[in-house]
Amino acid sequence: MSNQWKINKYRRRVMQKLTENVGAKHRLTKMQIKEKAEIKNILLIRPNHRLGNLLMLTPLLQEIETVFPAAKVNVFIKGTIGPVLFKEYTSVDKIVQLPRKPFKQLGLYIKQLFFLKKEKYDLVINADKNSSSGKIFTQLTRATYKIFGTIEDEKLSLDSAFVHMATSPVFCLRQLLKQSGIETSATFPALNLKLTPDEIELGKKQWESVADTSKLTLCIFTFATGTKCYSKSWWDVFYRRLLQEFPAYQIVEVLPVENVSQIEFKAPSFYSKDVREIAAFFYHTEIFIGADSGMMHLAAASGIPTVGLFSKTNSAKYKPYGNRSMAIDTNTTSQDDWITNIKRILES
Repeated sequence: MSNQWKINKYRRRVMQKLTENVGAKHRLTKMQIKEKAEIKNILLIRPNHRLGNLLMLTPLLQEIETVFPAAKVNVFIKGTIGPVLFKEYTSVDKIVQLPRKPFKQLGLYIKQLFFLKKEKYDLVINADKNSSSGKIFTQLTRATYKIFGTIEDEKLSLDSAFVHMATSPVFCLRQLLKQSGIETSATFPALNLKLTPDEIELGKKQWESVADTSKLTLCIFTFATGTKCYSKSWWDVFYRRLLQEFPAYQIVEVLPVENVSQIEFKAPSFYSKDVREIAAFFYHTEIFIGADSGMMHLAAASGIPTVGLFSKTNSAKYKPYGNRSMAIDTNTTSQDDWITNIKRILES
């Protein structure tokens, strides 16, 4: 465990403690929308740059487009990948991008904060209830309604839809809608990158260039960041088990941007730095199997069943969402259990 990781963990705890009462005046239970038509300008706040965290905004965007079809949405995030991820969401008007390293681009950081303060919104949603900066930025905005991401009802706070990162902001929005007398759905939208027909066709050609097209494809991703990454020996054993259990399938490995393989490139592989291109490749496979990572969420957002392998992070909060996807705790289950679950998904 690196010293930087320990420092960041301590910093997050301190900031969460300092900001735990931010937004206390904007209790969700005290708000009530008069009518849907008054919600025309919406701001989503998620000051993070990670692929998976940003993809988990897509259920909220879908919910907004369903409930407020005429509304325009600004998205306040970090990094430069937002325009790529959200380009097919017609509700998205502007993407305000904070620099990943504020002190290296202080001028741009301040400029974006001025934009945040200048605009007037009908509704602002902090998409991560645990984000201290998200709460602060939400507090800074000028808006009629503000959702900070908290639920006052203790029973509701235990709901699985409130716990998961992809559905928590949708859950909070629905609480506001319900108490305003606005009907909501019983189900939650899945992650969705909204691949275009042209992207899907290109993905098919790339899949055909790599895979044995006479077989269905199991897609694996053997990399992950930090302690979430399983060792080469772990993957070697699991890869051989997959070959044994699924002889009718072609196993293809999608490689990370680092272009490394925990199975030493033993399987046919696909490499790209374009996330929409990778998602289009995923689209033509039957299932994705890999550790908790942004690539795991990208697979789910492409529309295929996704099996997330968890050994460190909280699967209830970060598991792949939608499209018959599931999380497996590899600490408390066996390879036999993993294979059984994979077979169940493929047969469903």
